[in-house]
Amino acid sequence: MPNAKLRVAVIGAGAFGGWTALYLLRGGAQVTLLDAWGPGNSRASSGGESRVIRGSYGAKKIYTRMAARALQLWKENQARWKRQVFYNAGVLWMAGADDSYERASLSALRDEGLPAQELGHAELARRYSQINFEGVPWAILEPAGGFLVANLACRSVAEEFTAEGGEYCEMAAETPRVENGFQHLKLSDGSSLSADRYVFACGPWMGRIFPDVIGKLVRATRQEVFFFGPPAGDTRFEFPHLPVWADHREHFYYGIPGGLGRGFKAADDTRGPDFDPSSTDRIVTAEGLKAMREYLAFRFPALQGAPLVESRVCQYENTPDEDFIVDRHPRADNVWLVGGGSGHGFKHGPAMGELVARCVTRDEAADPHFRLARFRERAKSTGSE
Repeated sequence: MPNAKLRVAVIGAGAFGGWTALYLLRGGAQVTLLDAWGPGNSRASSGGESRVIRGSYGAKKIYTRMAARALQLWKENQARWKRQVFYNAGVLWMAGADDSYERASLSALRDEGLPAQELGHAELARRYSQINFEGVPWAILEPAGGFLVANLACRSVAEEFTAEGGEYCEMAAETPRVENGFQHLKLSDGSSLSADRYVFACGPWMGRIFPDVIGKLVRATRQEVFFFGPPAGDTRFEFPHLPVWADHREHFYYGIPGGLGRGFKAADDTRGPDFDPSSTDRIVTAEGLKAMREYLAFRFPALQGAPLVESRVCQYENTPDEDFIVDRHPRADNVWLVGGGSGHGFKHGPAMGELVARCVTRDEAADPHFRLARFRERAKSTGSE
C-alpha cells in the first residue's frame, strides 16, 4: 500500500523514548510505545521528583544548543497540556579556581541566545545570603533555566501520546536476537509485535539488552539523592526564593530548592558503584548521608542539622564520554539504539525526541557526537581495541 503509515515500535517510555514516540506520531507514523513498569517509574532513570534544566555545558556546545531547543519545547508542550512541569527558578552555576568550564559555558550560552549573567563574589553574597560562597570567586546565573517535575512529565508525555492516537502497552520486551535484520519483537505476555522500525530507548538496561553492541558502553551507577527540611517558616531555601544551584569545584554537588511539598534537594554528582536497576534495594547509605550533611553545614549553614525528610537511590546510565547514543544497530538498519543519558539527559527529552524521530523517519544519520563509531575510533587511536 503506497500510502500506508510507517509502523514504529518504541521500547522504553522514559525521557528519550516517550518524547521520541510522541514526535514520531506527530510526524505521521503509526507508533506503539512499550514500557515494562510504566512512564517515569521508580526503577527508571527518568523517574523521581525533579531534574535540572540548564544550558551550561562548557565547550560541548551541542548540548547548549539542544538545551535551548528543549526549553522552548517544554514550554510549548506544557501550555498544550495545561499542566506545569517546568519551573523557572533560574540556575546558579558556581565556579571554582579553575573556571575554564564556566568561561566556555558563558560563550556558548550567549551564542545560543540563552540569557546569562556573570555574578562576582560580592554580588553573590548580597543576593543569596543563605549561601556561604567561600571558595566561589564568581558564578553564572541562567535566569531562563530551572527545574522539571520528572515523573509527572513522563506521565504527561505518555498521556498526550495516547490522546493523539498512539498505542501504549505496559509490557516488557524480550531481549531481541538481531541477525541480518530484525523482524518482530517478542513480548512478556507471549505475543509478538511487528513494525517497520524499532527504537530501543531502554536507559540503564541498554547494555544488558544489547551486550555485543552496547555492553559496557552504557554503565549504570548508583546515585543517592537527599531531601532536607528547612526550619518552619524559613522560605529562603524554597522556590522562588532560591535558584537551582550547582557547585562545580573539586567536588561537584548540585541541588533544587524546596517547594511543591518537597524538601530541599541535594545530591553528589560523583559516579557511584555499578548498580542493577531491576533488582537492587534503593536505600541510601549512612556514609552518603553523613557526607551530604557535612557539605550542607558548609555551603548552606542554616541547614546544619536539618532533618532528612526524604531520600532516593536512582541511577545514571553513563557512556565513557558522557555523550548520548543515537545510532542504528550495526546489523539491522531498521533498529535504532537511543540512550546514554549520563545523568544530564532528562532536560533534553523533547529535543532528543525531535532528533530521533527525524532520523528514523527520514533515514538520516545522527550527529557524529552520538554515533557508535566514535567508540571504535577512540579505541583505535589509543591502541586499546
